[in-house]
Amino acid sequence: MKKIISQLKTAFLTSIVMMIICGLIYPFAVTALAQLAFHDQANGSLIKIDNRVVGSKLIGQNYKNPAHFISRVSSVNYNIYEKNDTKYAGVSSGNFNYAPSNPELTKRITNSVDEFLKENPTVSRTDIPADLMTSSGSGLDPHISIAAAEIQIDRIAAASHLSKEEIQDIIRKTTSQKTFGVLGEDKMNVLEANILIDQKMK
Repeated sequence: MKKIISQLKTAFLTSIVMMIICGLIYPFAVTALAQLAFHDQANGSLIKIDNRVVGSKLIGQNYKNPAHFISRVSSVNYNIYEKNDTKYAGVSSGNFNYAPSNPELTKRITNSVDEFLKENPTVSRTDIPADLMTSSGSGLDPHISIAAAEIQIDRIAAASHLSKEEIQDIIRKTTSQKTFGVLGEDKMNVLEANILIDQKMK
């Protein structure tokens, strides 16, 4: 009986110690380290203007202003859960994962291409970069390729009254290079670029 009580006591004390270490000390230590060493990233990489949050460097948005760059197509409409009478499921991220043979995919791409050409009359259908008409796996991609950015310059210049050279400079300033110089591709952060456009338009 004493042996059983001793074993139960040991198990109970071990459980209490592990709960304190794993449930309190470890989470607080990791949180403190993150806030000290990676404060910006730990808080969502938020971008503020005049002390007001306008978005995150890591999450795309749906832009409608013709003076702004547009983002990639989003299957979840960048978490805006109703658009054109279509109600989204409220998921935080995701993709419809349509097969290439699915007529819904063909319909969606056709509509996206037609809408883009209507808003960018100087662009040819065959010149539209693929990433601009295809959705990312998360549906929240904050970046577009450099080609996808440059093909929007004519529209943005006309709407913003900025020169094409100024817009090209904004693309350069908001471009992230390939990881380690070889992985992935150069890409532009759409939110950061649109913020610079707004600042130049003031």
